[in-house]
Amino acid sequence: MTTVVFMGTPSFAVPILQGLVDSKYKVLAAVTQPDRPVGRKHRIQQSPVKQLALKLGIPVLQPEKLSGSDELQQVIDLHADLIITAAFGQFLPTRMLQSVKVAAVNVHGSLLPKYRGGAPVQYAIMNGDHETGISLIYMVKKMDAGDILAQQAIPITKNDDTESMFAKLSIVGRNLLLDTLPKLLAGDVHPIEQDESQVVFSPTIKPGEEQLDFSQPAALVDAKVRALRPDPGAYTVIGNKRTKIWVTEVIDQTTDDEAGTVVYKDKHHLYLSAGSGSVLSVLELQPAGKPKQKITDYLNGIGQTLTVGQKVIN
Repeated sequence: MTTVVFMGTPSFAVPILQGLVDSKYKVLAAVTQPDRPVGRKHRIQQSPVKQLALKLGIPVLQPEKLSGSDELQQVIDLHADLIITAAFGQFLPTRMLQSVKVAAVNVHGSLLPKYRGGAPVQYAIMNGDHETGISLIYMVKKMDAGDILAQQAIPITKNDDTESMFAKLSIVGRNLLLDTLPKLLAGDVHPIEQDESQVVFSPTIKPGEEQLDFSQPAALVDAKVRALRPDPGAYTVIGNKRTKIWVTEVIDQTTDDEAGTVVYKDKHHLYLSAGSGSVLSVLELQPAGKPKQKITDYLNGIGQTLTVGQKVIN
């Protein structure tokens, strides 16, 4: 039986771990991030991978940092046939990569070499790409730079956000991995070297990058809203109040109004101008200190003072 050390953290990795177990790979250990405080009440929560591993009776390792840790040596001492990573969240030391009998393989959520880094799905949506996908690569010391074993593309629809794309990609990743591993173990794969001239990076989204820029076309503002949904959420400032924008829609009309101006308003609609004369409808938002609100509820409350022609976003 082929032995595996699985390394992953979020929900994206869960179907992949389950698929390995269901396909009779022997998972010797699941390595995941330490339990973290979550939400306003900072309740300590186990990662989705840990929750599944415990349910399946798989030993769990949770190093704060792999390098120099006891957990690193424990993994090395297992001498598994394979290390499989899926959104683990840490670099793997060379000693660990060299400890496997066959290969260390990463299930990455983009069509490499485009979008190396920690936020490939977010950048694909944010940049208005029409597709993304899964790349299976050999793991090397350089981030997401290993040779490509297999790839599969899927479309990004106008309604997709990061949550929905991760859900789709996790299934694609599971199926592509389970289809590729037997070929890899049989020596029947033909890796393709990544073209370094085509590399695009997708670093983790920083807090200062969550603000919407209404000077961009409405399609890109909408794309950023979806890219940062459900976490951490995109925001703007309306009437001096920081406001998260959760759901938007591009309207098929144009305007001469300056970006950030109220173009149309009634009891159930709020249209704002964006770059290049485009128009964006805000459907759900969340003023600071308030719960999420449908636009009708907002316009019946805080938004009552907004008027057509008023520039509300700088």
